[in-house]
Amino acid sequence: MTVTAFRPRPEPDEVAARVTSTAAELLEVLWGRASTAPVSASQLRVMLILEHHEGINLRTLADSLASTPPSTSRLCDRLQAAGFVERGVSPADRREVRLYLSGRGRAFLSDLRGRREQELRSVLDRMPAAQRIALVQGLEAFCDVAAARIHDDDAAARGRTA
Repeated sequence: MTVTAFRPRPEPDEVAARVTSTAAELLEVLWGRASTAPVSASQLRVMLILEHHEGINLRTLADSLASTPPSTSRLCDRLQAAGFVERGVSPADRREVRLYLSGRGRAFLSDLRGRREQELRSVLDRMPAAQRIALVQGLEAFCDVAAARIHDDDAAARGRTA
């Protein structure tokens, strides 16, 4: 006699997390086809932060990266040498350095996004229209909640350091 182990069905939230994780991994593979050269993954992360936080100082950038100021400064040195980042003096304190994404850096990110979107379109075009609409609705809801969570986490972190 064969005994089969009973395995309960996974909860919908568990399935959703697993499917979302798998989708994120597949997205990374698709995005990987759109090379980020000559920028490393760490440098790309810096550029994306600078794009959303114009004039951020080095210490705040290092905190955002969970890195040290010297390591972050070296990343910025390489990005500045490549023409993707500019440094400026803070109007409030001339000892403080502010970091900005250069025009060349913005053009690089725009081009990269275009190439990534092209890879995604090649997959989305193969999906039935109704499923694409459902995907967009689900992703919009996901983005709203994720952005709110990130904002709340950032606000809580600022409250702890004040």
